[in-house]
Amino acid sequence: MDLRGDCPEPREAISGLTMPKNTKISLIGAGNIGGELAVAIARAELAQHVVLFDIPQKEGFAKGKALDLEQNSALEGYDCRITGTSDWKDCAGSDVLIVTAGIPRKPGQDRKDLIATNLPIIRNVADRAKEHCPNAFVIVISNPLDAMVYEFKRRTSWPKERIVGMAGVLDSARFQLFLARAANVSVKDVRAMVLGGHGDTMVPVLSACTINAIPATELIGKSELDAIIDRTRKGGGEIVGLMGTSAFYAPALSAVAMAAAYLNDQRRLLACAAFLEGEYGYEGFFMGVPCVIGARGIEKVVEITLSEAEKTGLAASAAAVKEIVEIVHATAS
Repeated sequence: MDLRGDCPEPREAISGLTMPKNTKISLIGAGNIGGELAVAIARAELAQHVVLFDIPQKEGFAKGKALDLEQNSALEGYDCRITGTSDWKDCAGSDVLIVTAGIPRKPGQDRKDLIATNLPIIRNVADRAKEHCPNAFVIVISNPLDAMVYEFKRRTSWPKERIVGMAGVLDSARFQLFLARAANVSVKDVRAMVLGGHGDTMVPVLSACTINAIPATELIGKSELDAIIDRTRKGGGEIVGLMGTSAFYAPALSAVAMAAAYLNDQRRLLACAAFLEGEYGYEGFFMGVPCVIGARGIEKVVEITLSEAEKTGLAASAAAVKEIVEIVHATAS
């Protein structure tokens, strides 16, 4: 099967190289996730220049964090320029934008509780990105993810190939870890995938989950699997309840994996929030599905065979996403 499908031409910089020269990644939001993104990108030397951007009131914080990370390079040995700023002009020409801007969840909050607060923020980010970074590949992390990535695309009208939401990689990683612990095997041998919206209706696809090619159902009992699925769906809330704020280590590395797949033309098959146009029977919104990410961005949405229970679960998740999208439309300008 040809996974490339009909996609725009690859970026000019990709021509047999492992990474384009003078790559620039801008991180919109210099908080916990932004800082982890910056250090992960620098350590991997995924970009020659990383920009930590935040609002004017936090410019000193962004500059200080960037300086700290640059000084850390002398100890770790990574060659990467890291700058902090509140000026969008410093993000100009970015190859990748990773958007974390917004208020994180607090204990007792649902992701939908953040819509009213974070919608104006994502709209401002979209407007500035359209002006200063017109050719960037955009990864949105901000919550509620399904609403934020949808509004970014609506506001910019950019091609669906260049805008993606980070959720499925993170949710799949949580599912993978819990399965590995239950089976008492290395996490490296577990392959797991979570589809649907980023919330309590997400769909861990048990029928596609294997442990070194062995179905997970052969190594873990049903009651334990049910508990793992439930814990995966509530994984973000579990961390919020423990820390008092959202996770940041695993979300950052999830986005870095997606950025690396794009910049290095890896054509990785990852669960991502992609804009659907009929795939799985849905269209007009973003939802977590298996995607091939390469130099063209979202090169292909891969439709896998789901069990009837998983189809039902995906339909419920799609309904929840559409409810959020309707809220966005009601406040659109």
